Amino acid sequence: MKIIDLIEKRISESKVPFYSFEYFPPKTEKGVENLYDRMDRMSTLEPLWIDITCLPSSTSKLTFEICQNAQNYFQLESMMHVTCVHASEEEIKDLLDRAKAAGIQNILALRGDLPRGESNNDRPLNRAVDLVRFIRKEYGDHFGITVAGYPEGHSESNNYEEDLKFLKEKIEAGADFIVTQYFYDVNVFLKFVKDCRALGITCPIIPGLMPIQTYAGFTKMASLSKILVPQEVTDALSPIKNDDQAVKEYGIKLFTEMCRNLFDSGVSGIHFYTMNLEKLVTEVLTNLDLINDDNLMARPLPWARHSEVKQGKRAKEEVRPIFWRNRPKSYIYRTNTWDEFPNGRWGDSGSPAFGELSDYHLTSVRSQEFERKEAYGKEVKSEQDVYNLFARYCAGEADRLPWCESALSSESEIIQQQLIRMNKAGLLTINSQPRINAIPSTDEKYGWGPKGGYVYQKAYLEFFISPADLQILEEVFKKYPSLAYHAVNKEGKSLSNFKIPAACAVTWGVFPNREIIQPTVVDSESFLVWKDEAFGLWTTHWISLYKTTSPSIKILEFVRDNYFLVNVVDDNFVDGDIFASIEAIIQAKESVTNK
Repeated sequence: MKIIDLIEKRISESKVPFYSFEYFPPKTEKGVENLYDRMDRMSTLEPLWIDITCLPSSTSKLTFEICQNAQNYFQLESMMHVTCVHASEEEIKDLLDRAKAAGIQNILALRGDLPRGESNNDRPLNRAVDLVRFIRKEYGDHFGITVAGYPEGHSESNNYEEDLKFLKEKIEAGADFIVTQYFYDVNVFLKFVKDCRALGITCPIIPGLMPIQTYAGFTKMASLSKILVPQEVTDALSPIKNDDQAVKEYGIKLFTEMCRNLFDSGVSGIHFYTMNLEKLVTEVLTNLDLINDDNLMARPLPWARHSEVKQGKRAKEEVRPIFWRNRPKSYIYRTNTWDEFPNGRWGDSGSPAFGELSDYHLTSVRSQEFERKEAYGKEVKSEQDVYNLFARYCAGEADRLPWCESALSSESEIIQQQLIRMNKAGLLTINSQPRINAIPSTDEKYGWGPKGGYVYQKAYLEFFISPADLQILEEVFKKYPSLAYHAVNKEGKSLSNFKIPAACAVTWGVFPNREIIQPTVVDSESFLVWKDEAFGLWTTHWISLYKTTSPSIKILEFVRDNYFLVNVVDDNFVDGDIFASIEAIIQAKESVTNK
């Protein structure tokens, strides 16, 4: 969606100010991974949009990838910076064609810094206005176009008035709205807006603010950009310039006051140059009462952060299979081509089809190799070593497994000891949830959805199991009629104690003045899709860590090729004990071993 449409809609429907965030592409793969984590967290603050900066050609590809991933995985409307002085028309068109195909509809059109020794007349696209005209000529109204404004005039302009005329040219060429360079004097911005209006510029003008993180960084950036710093700001910072914490606290106070002054003057929204940092911006927004604890911890659905269901084509999505619970970005990747998403009861999972099996690429698998080696990449000499590694994860001694992108969830703490025992016994868990019966929707650990409701869930376990132990499970489960299981191996051999295909809700909620919501299901057809990914992760995320001569490979390949993946649901959510059956399996297994 075009950001100008979002702005106009927000202004017409609400008096609450909006805000947006800018990020820049980090220089390392680890930095990119950390940025995605930060963007994920900051998405709960619900910015109206984000934008990603672009340096010369070395990062233009990364800028595109981050924008694409921000939209696909975090449902953040993204604006891509495009500079023109470093590229030919053909290169610009190729980039914009890829952006159009990827669903990126918003462009910040910039000239970019001139290469050393080059004048402004050496290239066909040598000014931002040329780029705006080029985009409109080639793509019509498809893209929303933003341009930069300079409240104190561009550093290369002959004078302030000339710079305003250049800005008007960019608007007349087809730009939709203006985002300004940062400033430290609100009156400077207000005068700039007044001067723009007097010149006939009527589009939205969004002020840009860059919070002060450190004194050295503040003085350096202000000097480079030739930004006026009010004397009172200089006087306040000078005595504390060597105290980073005091500088940050002053920065929070200063920018809170600046935002209030801007809002009181009729400004509808603010753009934050975050410098890829979150704390200061979050505190400023909190001080302004624009966010609260509900934003920071909101879970409208058990598998979604607040922003994931507020924007984009997933806005009505209400149901997901439980299998991707610990790899949600993979699920988003594999369903991203869907035009519609389940928004009531889970329907036919075969239509539309899940995307092809491919590791989603927020970052490359290689970029996480060190973390994976630390978590579970030690040499294994036996199947028991594999069991112990799974148990370490459940005990909190490892922060990930190939099937789990983060540490064991807090809601599983209540069953943590049972999970540890399962894994040490060779039942290798990759997903679980305890039974919940009428817990308030506001509960910090288990709650989700609107206030005043109650949430429920059936106990669920998903684990790899050897063929011999699966035979024991089949016999034991005959004594537990409330348990339903479905097992499948790498080759697709499938066993269950119920008629398939079938789907059942394992999480649901009851809320005032709403029908019952069933957001998480166990679906037999989706399970067969998931099993390919689950078995594939043994190779892509674990076996691949070892040299080809490592004996660990043979052990892991044996588990991958011979074990079954099984999911178990206990329909007795009132007083069922799923682990009684697991304990019976373990004891039966131990009795066979001891004979």
